[in-house]
Amino acid sequence: MKRLVTLVLAAGLVLSAANGAQAIEFKASGQWLMGFNAAEGNLINKKRVRNHKSSADNNDIFSAGQRIRLQLDAIASESLSGTVFFEIGDTTWGQASTGGALGADQTIIEIKRAYIDWAVPNTELKVRMGLQGLALPNAAGGSAVLDDDVAAVVASYQFNENVGLTLSWARPYNDNYTGTTNTYNDKTNYLDNMDLISLAVPLRFEGIEATPWVMYGILGQNLFRNDKGIGTNDSYYGNKNYRNFYTTSGYGPNNGRWRTTGDFARRQANTSAFWAGLPVKLTLWDPLNIEFDINYGYVESQGRGTMVDAYNHEKRYSTERQGWLAKALIEYKMDWGTPGILGWYASGDDGNPGNGSERMPSVSPCGNFTSFMGDGNWGWASAGNIYDRNLSYAGTWGVGLQVKDMSFLEDLKHTFRAVYWGGTNSPTMAKYAKNPWSWGSTYEDGSIGDVEHYLTTNDGILEFNLVNSYQIYENLEVNLELGYLVNFIDQDTWKRGTMTDGYEKQDGYKAQLIFAYTF
Repeated sequence: MKRLVTLVLAAGLVLSAANGAQAIEFKASGQWLMGFNAAEGNLINKKRVRNHKSSADNNDIFSAGQRIRLQLDAIASESLSGTVFFEIGDTTWGQASTGGALGADQTIIEIKRAYIDWAVPNTELKVRMGLQGLALPNAAGGSAVLDDDVAAVVASYQFNENVGLTLSWARPYNDNYTGTTNTYNDKTNYLDNMDLISLAVPLRFEGIEATPWVMYGILGQNLFRNDKGIGTNDSYYGNKNYRNFYTTSGYGPNNGRWRTTGDFARRQANTSAFWAGLPVKLTLWDPLNIEFDINYGYVESQGRGTMVDAYNHEKRYSTERQGWLAKALIEYKMDWGTPGILGWYASGDDGNPGNGSERMPSVSPCGNFTSFMGDGNWGWASAGNIYDRNLSYAGTWGVGLQVKDMSFLEDLKHTFRAVYWGGTNSPTMAKYAKNPWSWGSTYEDGSIGDVEHYLTTNDGILEFNLVNSYQIYENLEVNLELGYLVNFIDQDTWKRGTMTDGYEKQDGYKAQLIFAYTF
């Protein structure tokens, strides 16, 4: 009898599932990546203290890994659907913490995105709410302010075929602060929010696209009080998303880059941030394509502190930050490929910490002009910290040549770039650096891993990059990328900021082979 009841219940569940499925269309898509790479991402080889040399480069040269992404869309109609996006990885082969060691068992399944799309009945108003990919309007080299997964509500309305309107509210951070006394404003999860409100007006005409936009940010006074809400003091070594805004936003309290005294007066109030942008794309003269993008950003000071140079001379600093960026791309599509010229220029620090930073702030940028920045190629793992990064253009300038999608054989394409990077920051700032061998990151070993590479006007990098992709099957691609960085970082400039006797620099390189299966 019990078996019969069990069978009846099971049959009922199957039938009910089938009845529910009749009204919903399920669509699955995904991506498998298998990668092998050899790379040197550290631009410093050795450092010298009292004439004693020690290694500053302890990263592995070779690594292998994989990543899996699976997306499931539940579509009720054109007006209603839901999406969930899982990610398994990034798994480094042999590494226990990522599930790549012997036995392979590890909790590594992540929810990357989860949102619903719906339309207000009988209107052109569309709404997306939940964890989603959110990118501010951009052209010529990706977004320098925000392009990442974030919890948000986005509403868009199309007035006609030429004019639209998009309004969004995003909450990147909230309830991450761990208070200590639970009195006044020092309370757990209290006043530690970041809220971003943006407005964009997409304009589409024949041969012309432009999307002016603005974004206002509200920063709680405890938002950057400690690293991801862990700990009880003002020292700060946060992840890339936190660093962009505050500590590398200028001269944050005891962050990894600047030498500070710990004397920091925090402003006991919420602060504001503001950005504006104008991306434009011109295809009037097809096959000639012209793109340019202008951005401005400002973050109000959250406090002032004291920093010292290598000789213990004190200087007051402010955490205020404001700056601008202009970037452009000109390319001409031909039968065999698309040659182009690219370039950018961003404001840099003027050498006076007392008036804050003159570099443009960002939330989570995704510059993609070059492979070094993250060009959309299959750069997804890490070997020597030289894989594609979501980089900001702040404090740098650059110019380059590229030939994209060259094809001389069926199913085989090549992209070649040569780009020179320079810095727009004053060399005076080098003397305040806590770790000058970490020229471009807050990492002690000098590896390439920060969203901002701090280059002065005396520094430079010459980058060469070749991407080769072959379509084995319709859904299977093999991708070989080769890159090289010629190191023109000025050693004399950065020696000013150290108590060491100097360091030895080196060039960077990478070679990655990726097998990508998508469906």
